[in-house]
Amino acid sequence: MTELKDTERELHQFRVRLSVAGAVVFVLFTCLLTRFVWLQIYKHRDYVAQAEDNRISVVPIVPNRGLILDRNGVVLARNYSAYTLEITPTKIQGNLDDLIDQLAQVVEIQPRDRKRFKKLQEESRNLGSAPIRVRLTDEEVARFSAQRYRFPGVEIQARLFRQYPLGQVASHVIGYIGRINARDASEIDDSDDATNYRGTEHIGKEGLEKSYERQLHGRTGYEEVEVSAGGRPVRTLSRTPATSGDNLILSIDIELQKVVEQAFGNRRGALIAIEPATGDVLAYVSMPTFDPNLFVEGIDQQSWDTLNNSPDHPLLNRPLSGTYPPGSTYKPFMALAALELGRRKPTDVIADPGYFNFGGHHFRDDKEGGHGMVDMYKSIVQSCDTYYYILANDLGVDTIHDFMKSFGFGQKTGIDLRFERSGILPSTAWKAESYKQPEQKRWYAGETISLGIGQGYNAFTPLQLANAVAILANNGVVMKPHLVKIIENGLSHQRTLTVPRESYRIPLKQENIDVIKYAMVGVAKEGTSARAFAGAEYVSAGKTGTAQVIGIKQNEKYNAAKVAGRHLDHALYTAFAPADNPKIALAVVVENGGFGAQSAAPIARAALDYYLLGKRPAVKDKVAAEPQAEVPD
Repeated sequence: MTELKDTERELHQFRVRLSVAGAVVFVLFTCLLTRFVWLQIYKHRDYVAQAEDNRISVVPIVPNRGLILDRNGVVLARNYSAYTLEITPTKIQGNLDDLIDQLAQVVEIQPRDRKRFKKLQEESRNLGSAPIRVRLTDEEVARFSAQRYRFPGVEIQARLFRQYPLGQVASHVIGYIGRINARDASEIDDSDDATNYRGTEHIGKEGLEKSYERQLHGRTGYEEVEVSAGGRPVRTLSRTPATSGDNLILSIDIELQKVVEQAFGNRRGALIAIEPATGDVLAYVSMPTFDPNLFVEGIDQQSWDTLNNSPDHPLLNRPLSGTYPPGSTYKPFMALAALELGRRKPTDVIADPGYFNFGGHHFRDDKEGGHGMVDMYKSIVQSCDTYYYILANDLGVDTIHDFMKSFGFGQKTGIDLRFERSGILPSTAWKAESYKQPEQKRWYAGETISLGIGQGYNAFTPLQLANAVAILANNGVVMKPHLVKIIENGLSHQRTLTVPRESYRIPLKQENIDVIKYAMVGVAKEGTSARAFAGAEYVSAGKTGTAQVIGIKQNEKYNAAKVAGRHLDHALYTAFAPADNPKIALAVVVENGGFGAQSAAPIARAALDYYLLGKRPAVKDKVAAEPQAEVPD
């Protein structure tokens, strides 16, 4: 009986275990079946797509960057193909420095190549490969190819390189491209055009290369390539070709640009020349210049230190970012304001004793003893300060501000370059907003006096000054100044003007404009710039200017021979020609050049001679600014 009970108990336990095992098997089978249904039915499309992606590789085709040409078709920026030796650090096994040492036994690698590579690594972290050598020779390519198996993670790539064939000429206009760094990559990712930069390694950094980056870059193409399990391409399935970037045809006359840069020599300064009727910038000179080719593949440390630490600041874009008092070049605009506002007639005369006394302060004239009896014509031709001290006091700062604003003083011109400064066109509102202390916010009447001769708080860019002169030459018709005249489509080659029409017109009376122009012709014929324009085969209109760098005490007299070179006055000159039908208007600033008649006017003469007559300077101008004898500006 006992044995029967034990048997039944064991049988029961067995049945329980069998039921549990069956339940476990059923649950596991159900899970397996559910997973199978999920993968084969619900996720079928996703996994087919992934499998297809593993089989098909989408390779970007980088477009050819657009060309940059001057107005006559001279190429200023172009592309050429060459081989680079590139390292992908993530694919390197072992020490990177040891690998480079081994590479140096096969292909020449200089210390500057190593430094540039490390700098690119830091700037382009997680952005793929970086070149250790660029522009390999055919012999070097063959030598490395024979030993390529020794260097996993190192490849030879065929690349398009950017080149600036004229080197330093017009470098501040053209700018340069450079390799995409982490900041560039972040900006690209945040843009709505991120996919267009797949495979692109360079981007515009400065100048027109940056301002017109999207037009120059073009549209990236793609190839669908079938690959093996090992990632080797088997065949091309489809191809969408890249579209080359647009070509930029500039308004710049590069030969005029060369003439002006040569005329400056090693002096610092700027010249902007504009065609008044169109707003075409004919020359855009910022001195000294630099070689943009240095930046394309990463500038070496020594070259960077030389440029960045130079007291001459060659990287400063002076026409765009440099601000200077306009000096006496402001006087024709002051005279025009007086005529337009009915505060003066051309025949009104003042007696100039050589100073203007205001509130016990003597504002001195440039000529000791004064100019005698002075009307408007004489005030411009002989550059009489006293006339404009009195005029500024009569007009007041806000009236001056409102009139000058329409000519673009203290305003961004909107030229097609980034980082343009607005300068300072002072007013009572400007001072109240610019200073913190109540006594500083207040405008004092004595501060208005020096505004009449282009001093005081006045600070304008050379671009603004040239633009104002072009507007005057164009009888008040405002054309937006621009460097790119035509954009040529990279696909259709259709050409589009960038500035097809005028911006606006200043309502000026023609008889008043004619009075000012006549006086400016007198400046070049018998006035302060007569010596610089002696024997000219055309009639030009101009105005000299001198802007103080340091203040002079009331009882002292300016003596250039006793002033340090960096404290000499800035020299300025504005002009347009031919006077009766202006084809070119310009503004010149020579930093610490002394007097405008002696330093700036000869550079303007060289520019006008070439542009109007095709004449080049027979003898190179002096290449250093020297202390000048005191003459009217």
